[in-house]
Amino acid sequence: MKAEFINPFLSSTKNVIETMAQTKVSAQKPKLKEGKTTYGEITGIIGMVSDTISGCMVVSFSEKCILKIVANMLMDEPKKKIDPEIVDAVGELTNMICGGAKAQLSKLDHKFELATPTMVAGKGVDISFYSDAPTIVIPFTTDNGDFVVEANLGERK
Repeated sequence: MKAEFINPFLSSTKNVIETMAQTKVSAQKPKLKEGKTTYGEITGIIGMVSDTISGCMVVSFSEKCILKIVANMLMDEPKKKIDPEIVDAVGELTNMICGGAKAQLSKLDHKFELATPTMVAGKGVDISFYSDAPTIVIPFTTDNGDFVVEANLGERK
């Protein structure tokens, strides 16, 4: 995956979480993903396709992290566990993060169409990627736990 694809996901994630959830995030060093399992207890997956590139973006949160993020978004107390409202919020966050990255990628002449996000609950769930290209993982830390954004974009066949 080209390096020019990483920064739009990094900056969009930081912008969305800090703006929508008033949660300071710190990006760690990106790395290549090994395996196909989800990182956290709740994961959003969204397909991306352009004329020449296809793939997906994945955002996966630890339970503690997403419960606090959603509480901040709703200006409410954190829930005790992941429920349908948390799952819906992950879908919205997935849309917003990928939409922000899409806008930045369009400035680099990459015009993507986005699929509807799919949410997966459970840690260590195997997922299928849309592209055979290597997946870049961008780890993020917050005061209330960690999450990752994964970008998997490759040339269309």
